[in-house]
Amino acid sequence: MDRLWELQSTRGYLSDEDILQVAQEFGMSPVEVEGVAGFYHFYHRERTGKYKIYLNNSILSWFHGFEKVKEAIEKETGAAMGGVDPSGTFGFFETSCIGLSDREPAALINFHPFTKLTPQKVKRIINGLKAGNAPAELADAIEEKVRYKPGKDKAILLRDFEPGKALGNLKNYSPDEVISMIKDSGLSGRGGAFFPTGMKWEFARKAKGSIKYIVCNADEGEPGTFKDRVLLHLLPGLLIEGMIVAGYAVGATEGIIYLRAEYTWLLPKLNAALEEYRQSGYLGQSIAGLGKYRFDIRVQLGAGAYICGEETALLDSLEGKRGEPRLKTVFPTDKGFLRKPTVINNVETFCAAARILELGVEAFKRMGTPKSTGTKLLSIAGDCKKPGLYEIEWGMQLRELLELCGAENPTYIQMSGPSGELLSVKEKDRAISLEDIRCGGSVMIFDAQRDLFTILQNYSRFFTYESCGLCTPCRAGNPQLLHMIERFIKGKAAPGDVEKALQWSAIVKHNSRCGLGQTSPNSLEQAIQKFPELFHEKLVRDDKYNREFSLEKATEAYNNLTHAED
Repeated sequence: MDRLWELQSTRGYLSDEDILQVAQEFGMSPVEVEGVAGFYHFYHRERTGKYKIYLNNSILSWFHGFEKVKEAIEKETGAAMGGVDPSGTFGFFETSCIGLSDREPAALINFHPFTKLTPQKVKRIINGLKAGNAPAELADAIEEKVRYKPGKDKAILLRDFEPGKALGNLKNYSPDEVISMIKDSGLSGRGGAFFPTGMKWEFARKAKGSIKYIVCNADEGEPGTFKDRVLLHLLPGLLIEGMIVAGYAVGATEGIIYLRAEYTWLLPKLNAALEEYRQSGYLGQSIAGLGKYRFDIRVQLGAGAYICGEETALLDSLEGKRGEPRLKTVFPTDKGFLRKPTVINNVETFCAAARILELGVEAFKRMGTPKSTGTKLLSIAGDCKKPGLYEIEWGMQLRELLELCGAENPTYIQMSGPSGELLSVKEKDRAISLEDIRCGGSVMIFDAQRDLFTILQNYSRFFTYESCGLCTPCRAGNPQLLHMIERFIKGKAAPGDVEKALQWSAIVKHNSRCGLGQTSPNSLEQAIQKFPELFHEKLVRDDKYNREFSLEKATEAYNNLTHAED
């Protein structure tokens, strides 16, 4: 992966010679290398221009000016979406969520962030690039907005950080005692699966093998999610300490942070933090107070693939392969990275583990509910006055969260991304907890002016595009679901199409290999269940009547022409 990035950076794309060179260097066939390069969004086999522009196409971008920004970029650069301008200066590409949902429309230019785009801002940026300014000079400084955290010093994650404090407490506990603390705290994985963290660490500690790994999943690609971005940006040291705690607990000596390519702009800060910890004696050498225990961490940059958020696909990507989910015959804690015992947790989970060592188990457990201890970070965006990061205590009612973020007339609330749960405003008395509304981190709010079918279409496009294609139900089923949603949008849906949509959803959910396919129909199913009247309104009762046909649109060109002559 690193070698492909290195070669691509030289000329802006991967040539046939580059593919052959990598094949020779790694003892692979050119077909294998081609398979890897062709799998990831940000590896290119054709010229991409001096400046590569990636415009986010998530639903939040759609609703906040995507089309006008797209048209402006095409006009100012001369590059059509998916191509390069005649001079070879600008390449313009569409991409999935880039982790900037609280400031849409957003784009990356040579992997530097540009936010809250308008046609006027696009013109200034492109003119600046044409004048010789580097993208880094023109990029927006990302000032993180922490909108809410529990009062009276009750915040767990978003509180003052003292480097080394958690590690200073680590010397007071044996590895088994650390695992007992994590288990007793009730900490569960914060990425969305909510698997008990202490249990996972215990499995890895008991696994056979002298070589073990700690892997941080920093590939948050779920649309609407940016909580890990904020932690990486504001508290990289907290993540590092959490990984050291995990390494000590399970007996690992190497840690890897798998950083999504969309967060390349955070890489310098992350590497600087790692070097500070090495200089302070916490990485790369025997750690003070822990005897001869050694641990070090490196960063592995991804190349753009939502599926790599699935832990086994991430492991294959780490090994330089296509990021395809493995068959679930064994846990990664037995055979993970390079088939060695591996702990995989996301950024928030490791940060929470470090706070447990720092603050103590009881401080963590007194927050939340019996089955959902501690706090949870939520990325809130969409139709609200205060988008940004919220640290809430588990058990908060949806009603309170909507009031906190200033949501006016909320109609649809998407929890945990398109693969999560679609809620109606009628459900605002429900609680955000493992006992009720489970949320991995994304909260997207849509008010009454938003069209539900446009939302579902965007979600379905996302899953269709991001499927790895390995299994037929997901590869073929998601395009079919997209087609059916578009039939409703075009007014072509017949009465039996609602039931057909549910049947196809069941096929995709129950026969897909990994979580992408198994959860991709969630929002469509829930929309049918919770908003049946909207689907009923779209149905065509008379097959001879085509609602897609518009006489006004059909005669528009003629009328414009004749009016111009008048």
